[in-house]
Amino acid sequence: MKKITHVAAAVITRPDGSFLLGQRAPDTFYPGYWEFPGGKVEAGETPREALLRELREELAIEVEVANPWLTREHVYEHAHVHLHFFEVTQWRGEAKAHVHSALAWQQADALEVGPMLPANGPILKALRLPRVMGVTQAAQVGVKQQLDALERALANGLRWVQVREPDMPEEPRAAFIREVQARCAKVGAICSLNAAEIGSGCGSSGNLHLPARLLMQLDTRPDGEWIGASCHTRAELEKAAGLGLDYALLGHVQQTPSHAGQPDLGWARFNELTADLPMPVLAIGGLGPNDMAIARAHGAHGMAMIRGAWA
Repeated sequence: MKKITHVAAAVITRPDGSFLLGQRAPDTFYPGYWEFPGGKVEAGETPREALLRELREELAIEVEVANPWLTREHVYEHAHVHLHFFEVTQWRGEAKAHVHSALAWQQADALEVGPMLPANGPILKALRLPRVMGVTQAAQVGVKQQLDALERALANGLRWVQVREPDMPEEPRAAFIREVQARCAKVGAICSLNAAEIGSGCGSSGNLHLPARLLMQLDTRPDGEWIGASCHTRAELEKAAGLGLDYALLGHVQQTPSHAGQPDLGWARFNELTADLPMPVLAIGGLGPNDMAIARAHGAHGMAMIRGAWA
């Protein structure tokens, strides 16, 4: 069995969502392939320390903000690598190709360079996932009010909606789902349906969101482009990872009226539970738009919100 080599990798992102890729030099493994910048974690270094050093050496930039994101493993012919991905959102200096043949700023949904280094391929799908999920509450506020709020949110940039209406009768819920799907389709937003409300045979195609109890019953990943789950424990998160799900929600992070009197996780525990997972995890529970920075600093891909998404 190959020795595991730990590698720190940087997803360096600009405000428009573009990220930096480097092309591997001719005298390296996989010459000409494109990768996220970074390098080997040396003895005595943490992955974060290695990231700061590597980006200084490779790109001549000084990192100011690096948030932990995903970890993945990949077995190459020459090495078994454990990749620690960080999202770098602030830095000083202009990136220069000191070790790469070329650098390119790219968008995940419109990649213009290739081929990608195999270990980095799955990261591109994760980068397509929006940072905010709005969870519907039409049964509480009324269908018209929810659809009006959805229209406003989509106009303001929301690109991911989960339809979760456990208290709505089946026929009105089906009609509501169609309305939400149509509005999301107009702007290219993801519309995820809570699997508990469309039947327990989770094999139907589409974007499914699994409650934890259904997640723990599955042996294989359901069909669909975007499949995720609500989680509350490390065991549930690991189950989601083992099934190859695209994301998970974890909460509740802060006090919220829907879980009144129940202890919250807090950010430190959120960070602990989500460490070393291969898929994005969004924080949920008592959050608002102003919590995004602290969420990402503690390893969250973003946030899912019920009330906060529609304010």
